[in-house]
Amino acid sequence: MSALRNLGFIRFGIFFLAFNYFFYNKDFVNRVLIIWAFTLFFLSLDTYIESISGTNIIGYGEAYGARIVSFFKDEPIVGGYINGFYLIIIGFLFYLNNKILNNYKYIILIFTIFFIIAIILTGERSNSIKAILGFFLFYFLNDHFKFKEKILSVLLLVLVFIFLLNASNFLKLRYGSQFFKPIISIFQSNNEIIIEKEANKNLYIALYQSGFEVFKKYKILGVGNKNYRLETCSNEKNPKYLCSTHPHQLYFEFLAEHGIVGALILIFILSSLILSKIKIIFSSKNYLQLGCLTFLLTSFIPLLPSGAFFADYNLTIFWINLSIMYAVGNKTNVFRFN
Repeated sequence: MSALRNLGFIRFGIFFLAFNYFFYNKDFVNRVLIIWAFTLFFLSLDTYIESISGTNIIGYGEAYGARIVSFFKDEPIVGGYINGFYLIIIGFLFYLNNKILNNYKYIILIFTIFFIIAIILTGERSNSIKAILGFFLFYFLNDHFKFKEKILSVLLLVLVFIFLLNASNFLKLRYGSQFFKPIISIFQSNNEIIIEKEANKNLYIALYQSGFEVFKKYKILGVGNKNYRLETCSNEKNPKYLCSTHPHQLYFEFLAEHGIVGALILIFILSSLILSKIKIIFSSKNYLQLGCLTFLLTSFIPLLPSGAFFADYNLTIFWINLSIMYAVGNKTNVFRFN
């Protein structure tokens, strides 16, 4: 069954080639990404509306209380969606015309913070952290800003984040009581009982432990792609198992489902695809490529919770960024490269 499912991933190779073929034309790139920019702006604006009124413009959101769903109706994934595309759009705005950037770079910076605030408002902590770190990385590598401007940009974002936390009980709960407070308690305490108590209360630690238990049972080749649920939900003998579709963390997912052999192969392939083009991207000053690269790098931050990597939704966003990163560069597009 796993082998048959794996054959379906061939479509992402076709997807990659299609992007490289159609994005060969810069006018086509501009038309597509302008539409994406307006779409993402509208989605982010709808997120603001829902955070204030409790429902989005067509009434979605009541079933999830303070969690924001926007147009996704019954799935609180809008923060991950915005995070998956906002660096593409910001990179694209810098990519459009270098000659006028000095006049409009601060407006682009404001748009960046606008998107990040929308992600923070969703309460999706992992995506918020990735988005903020992505912001730091993208702007520190951006030659259109002086060092002083970069520092001020970071301070501005930090102040905005602090203001949002103080202004919202929901965000205080999501980022304070449920995230920062347990971490601080663990690091400040020398009492092993308190540390263990805080760890046991954390759902993600329990999921990580469950993923590691599956890995220990299937060390070499793993339990098989998308077989994690079958192992953890049908096997009640192991008290450390937690029934779930995946361990909610990229590296534990690789290890549990693909074993040490598969995990090393996957990490080697993915890192080769991404890291092999860094020198070209830096030298070409292509900020659309840099935006995609930044998202891809933040996708592999250790320990942060994540959706199932091989789920269609997450994998599609990943491949869109990877495909665009290759497609819009003269030296990286597979149909231009000599």
